[in-house]
Amino acid sequence: MTVPLYSYEHEFQGYIAERYALRLEAQGVAQVIRQKGGAEKGKIRRVVLHRRPGDPKLSVLRDYQGQSYSYRQELDDGHQPWALRPLGHRIRRDQSCEYSLAPAAARPIFLRVVLDCLVSAA
Repeated sequence: MTVPLYSYEHEFQGYIAERYALRLEAQGVAQVIRQKGGAEKGKIRRVVLHRRPGDPKLSVLRDYQGQSYSYRQELDDGHQPWALRPLGHRIRRDQSCEYSLAPAAARPIFLRVVLDCLVSAA
């Protein structure tokens, strides 16, 4: 009987025999997931390998989203409008720098992108 084998990131790796799954569990290399109830209680459903030293960290959605350039700004009156983060330098939350959102070197690039996105009304 074979069972599915998954990496520590829960990516399917293939099928292995149950005896190998039990050996991996005994060696502390993997976690064996078993059926919890019903007629097949205790039957091995899948094997998930543990993360080992030297393996890369788990991938998270934030790794693919990149930097967010807007955030909820808390105003003194309780409102929370969206504000843009400045490019190229950091500011404290209590400072307002809406007049310099991008460094001088990045402004022509930013304006070119904005102009390329504009659509003429025909």
